[in-house]
Amino acid sequence: MTKANTKVLILGASGQIARHAVQMLGERKNVEQTLLVRDPKNLTSTEPANARIAIGDVMDKKLLPLLMEGQDVVYANLAGDVDKQTAHILAVMKSKGVKRLIFVNSLGIYDEVPGKFGEWNRSEIGQYLPPYRASADLIEASDIDYTILRAAWLQDKDEVDYAITSRHEPFKGTEVSRKSVAALAVELIENPDRLVRTNVGVNKPNTDGDKPAFV
Repeated sequence: MTKANTKVLILGASGQIARHAVQMLGERKNVEQTLLVRDPKNLTSTEPANARIAIGDVMDKKLLPLLMEGQDVVYANLAGDVDKQTAHILAVMKSKGVKRLIFVNSLGIYDEVPGKFGEWNRSEIGQYLPPYRASADLIEASDIDYTILRAAWLQDKDEVDYAITSRHEPFKGTEVSRKSVAALAVELIENPDRLVRTNVGVNKPNTDGDKPAFV
């Protein structure tokens, strides 16, 4: 018997990390992608053949349940009111019996970034982090099979080079490529039993410093 294709719903599919993931998943013949995009102007016209596109908002109470039907994995790459979006996504996943969630979050939500870089990070983005912390808390309190990816400062190098830190250890490094975060998300989509119910920091090795090199 042939294994059924993996069906993945990508929320925030026009985001810069998600675009890498969409292209990587486009090379997988055993994957069917559904891309939720808020604004059709953000489409690249290079979306792969195994992707169907839906235009709309994560908070749409009719659209999200329709898109969630029959999905195996949800990969979320969102910004803004991520706590409210998370609550809605979790409720719809539960109603449709979808168990696997991969959610991109941010470093610093637990004040887990040490030293000078931690101080700099807090001064730069600390005010924006409460919804991201609330999002992670909601996900961890749920009964779904989640992986939360707390990404370091993002850069656009064409490389896949990352290491991870666990929920309760100090964050390492200062930066990571968007392509690296996408590659980790794709690995988890292809191997959904990996890093289940874990919350990890994602960084490029050997990038420790007072702030990211590109700033």
